[in-house]
Amino acid sequence: MLTDIFLNRYLDVPLWEEFGRRESRLLVQCFRIVSEQVLPYYKDKKPRTGAPELWSNLNKTLAMELGLKELSPSVYGFYNVQKQWISGSWPPITVCENFMCAEYDGSISPDEFVKERISFIELAFRHRGEQVAAVNANQEQGILDAKRVRGDFAARLANKSRRPPDENKLKRDQAEAADQVRMGIQLENQIFDAYCHELNTRLRQAGTNLDYHNGFIQISADDATQAEIETPFWGLVSDPMWANVDHDMKEAIDLRDSGGRDPSWYAAKALESTIKIISDNKGWTRGNEKGAINYIDNLRSKANSEFINAWERESMAEYFSKVRNPFGHGPGSDKMPSLSSPQTDWAIEFSMIWIRNLIRRLR
Repeated sequence: MLTDIFLNRYLDVPLWEEFGRRESRLLVQCFRIVSEQVLPYYKDKKPRTGAPELWSNLNKTLAMELGLKELSPSVYGFYNVQKQWISGSWPPITVCENFMCAEYDGSISPDEFVKERISFIELAFRHRGEQVAAVNANQEQGILDAKRVRGDFAARLANKSRRPPDENKLKRDQAEAADQVRMGIQLENQIFDAYCHELNTRLRQAGTNLDYHNGFIQISADDATQAEIETPFWGLVSDPMWANVDHDMKEAIDLRDSGGRDPSWYAAKALESTIKIISDNKGWTRGNEKGAINYIDNLRSKANSEFINAWERESMAEYFSKVRNPFGHGPGSDKMPSLSSPQTDWAIEFSMIWIRNLIRRLR
């Protein structure tokens, strides 16, 4: 099952045989992206509001998963040259930095050493992603609040001047306020997307085949597949509407990468959820559907303007028949069904391509 941190998901999947300059450089670069851009701690040399609590939580969360009290010592003490004892405590960001940028001492394998620190980067990006998602979810309330502020301001001016408010001007001001909220949220999304792109670029430059998307760092396919299939896919399913699709596809990839059972089944589940969501969203679901094929027929129906055509219907129906169904039922005395590694990659990519295509048709 999908677990929370990178280390646990990929513990049995060897990724790093050694720790050298390239790995050290990657960890420093990733930490700087987090500490200077994604979750900056300081502003004008002072801790930002809420930053100490946020970074302390990152420390505690990962330390718990790693079975540690803290990622690195939070207090220090030493004798200076005058033999005076100097002691104090490190701010939470320094505790995390000392962990992330620690020298490799050979006490654990290079693989585990790097994975522990990649887990920190994943948690930090996930936290920021959740913040951005919350802003997106509250956009309409933000617009209402901005309009109310403009309305209150206009009312105060009218009361002060003892003249009735200019309704046309108020409407223009409120429309401007709404646009400012939308543009602010759009900019926040674009900035975070840029951070994610930089992280993924650094991961590729370091020779890893890892990719961050929607809260998780996972093994990616080749560069062409990532650019043409995976990146557009993850961008589309980041909307809360597709949460189940996003989760099942991540499950499929994790099972594929760790050698787990039936990753193609989860990929098919993601595609089935997409078809059902579209059927429900369009008002085509009748309530007497018995399986994926019935929902596919809802999309194929002429009464529903043929959202998909005949050959597309047959393509998806064949996929569910040959890929999903054998893994969704006990084989009895027959041989346990399985797919080869290339077949599994194809099944996942097939689902991704169809999901991306179907979601785009909604626009």
